[in-house]
Amino acid sequence: MSQKQLKEAFISNLNGTSLLEISVGLSLAPLCLLCRGLLLILYHLHYGKPVSSRQYSLLLDFLVLVSPLLFSCTVLSPVLFSMPVILTAFCTGIFSKICSQRKRQTRVPFGQIVKEFQQAYLDPEYIPAITVFRVYVNVLTSISILAVDFPQYPRRYAKAETYGTGVMDLGVGAYVFGNALVCPEVRQKSHVTQPKFSNLARQFCSIWPLVSLGIGRLLSVKSIEYHEHTSEYGVHWNFFFTLAFVRLAASLLLAVFPKNKSWIVALTLAALYQLLLNTTSLKAFLLHGSSGRDSRVGFLDANREGLLSLIGYLAIYLASVQVGLWLLKCRGSVKGWLGALRVLALAVLVLFVSLHVSQAHMDPVSRRMANLSFCLWVIAHCLMLFIFFVATDLTLVFTKLLVKGSSVPCSWGVVKPPDSNEKHGAEAAPVGRGDKLPHLCLISAINKNQLLFFLLANVMTGAVNILVDTIHSKAAFALCILHLYMFVNCLIMSTLHAKNIVLKFW
Repeated sequence: MSQKQLKEAFISNLNGTSLLEISVGLSLAPLCLLCRGLLLILYHLHYGKPVSSRQYSLLLDFLVLVSPLLFSCTVLSPVLFSMPVILTAFCTGIFSKICSQRKRQTRVPFGQIVKEFQQAYLDPEYIPAITVFRVYVNVLTSISILAVDFPQYPRRYAKAETYGTGVMDLGVGAYVFGNALVCPEVRQKSHVTQPKFSNLARQFCSIWPLVSLGIGRLLSVKSIEYHEHTSEYGVHWNFFFTLAFVRLAASLLLAVFPKNKSWIVALTLAALYQLLLNTTSLKAFLLHGSSGRDSRVGFLDANREGLLSLIGYLAIYLASVQVGLWLLKCRGSVKGWLGALRVLALAVLVLFVSLHVSQAHMDPVSRRMANLSFCLWVIAHCLMLFIFFVATDLTLVFTKLLVKGSSVPCSWGVVKPPDSNEKHGAEAAPVGRGDKLPHLCLISAINKNQLLFFLLANVMTGAVNILVDTIHSKAAFALCILHLYMFVNCLIMSTLHAKNIVLKFW
C-alpha cells in the first residue's frame, strides 16, 4: 500500500468509544481552567500582584490549559478515568493553600463569604463560559486533527465510520453548536427592530471566507493527493462548506420562523429527517450510493454524506440558537446562574433519556448521517460541557471573593447590584471582557482570531503529514511534534493579541 492508502486505512472503519468515556473526558478542560484560575489567585495572594510577564503567562496557560489535554488523548488515554480525580485533587490542594494563606491575612468568617457569594451580582454583559466553550472546542479540534494520524491517539477517539460515538465526531457537532451561540440572531438586542432578512444579508457577507477556505482545501487536497476519508463528507465536500451552508440556511429559517421557537424548528427538522431515513431508501443511498456499491457517480452521489448531513447539522445549529437566546436572558446574579445550572442539568438528563430511546427504537448515533440520535448526543454533551464551564466560573468567583479580589482572565467580574453605580472591590473592570490585561490570557488570544487559529491548525497538520511518517512515530517523537505544533499556533495567537491585531476583514 502507498503512504496515502496506509493513512486512509489508519483512520477508516472505526467504531468510536462509550458515552461515559466522552463524558469523563469533557470534565478535563474545565478542571484545567479551574487549576489555572486557582494558581493565578494563589500567586496574587502571595505576591500581591498578578503575573506581569507575558512570556510566563503564555507558558503557564499552555502548560495548564493545553498540555494536559494533549497528554490525555495520547499516552495517558489508558488512565483517562483517573485524570479528573488527579486534577480535582490538585485543585483541592491549591484551594486549601489559598484558604490557609487567607486565614493569616483576614478574620472574615467563612459563612459571611458564602452569604456574600450567594448575593453577588455578575457582569451581565459577558458570559465567560460561552467564550471558553468556543475556544476549547477549537483547541481540542486542533489537537485531534493532527494527533489522529499518530498511533498514540486511540482509534476509538477517531471518527466512527458509520455508527458510533468518537471524540472527533462530537467535535464536529460542537463546532456548529458553538458558532450558533454567538450568531447575529442571538447577539441582536430583543428591543431593536431590524428588517426581517437583515441577518440573512449579514450571513451572506460573512460566509464567503468559509466558502473560500472550503474551495482552497478542496484544491490543495486534490492537487497534492493528500489522504482523505471519503465517507466523511464525500469526494468534494468538506466541513467549511457545511458550516457556511448551515449558517446561511439557519438565517433564512429564522427570518421566516420566530427565533424564540427555533428549538421547535430544530426538533421538526431532525425528526422528519430521521423519518425519511427509516421509511425510504434514503439511508441505503447515503450508505451505499445509488448503485448499492458505494458508487460516486455525479455530484450528489459523490458528496451524499456532506449534503444530506446538512439537515442534522442545521437542527443542531437551530437548537443552539435557542440555548444562546435563553442564556442571554437577565441572569446577573450568582443565585440566578445556580438556578440556570439546575435547568441545564435537567435538560441534559432529558436529552440523554431521549438519546437512549432514539438509539433503542430508531438508529444508533451516526455522524455520517447526522441522524436524530447524533443531534441529541451532540446537544446533550455540549450542554454538559457548558455546565462544567459555568460551574468552574462560579467556583473562581467564590475564591476571588474569599481573597477579596484577584485578577483571573476570562472569568466573571463581580459587580454591584443594578441600582448601584459603584463597582465591587478589586473587580472594577471585569477581566477577560475588557482590555485591562489583554496580553495575559491565551483564551482571549485564541478567541480574537478563532478562524485563523483553526486555519493554521489545518495548514500545519497538512505540513506535518507531508514531512513526517506519522503512522510509525514513537511516543516521545509524537508528543514533541504535537506540543511544538500547538505551541507555535498558540504563540502566533498570543503575539497577535498582544499587538491587538484581529485578522478579520469581512
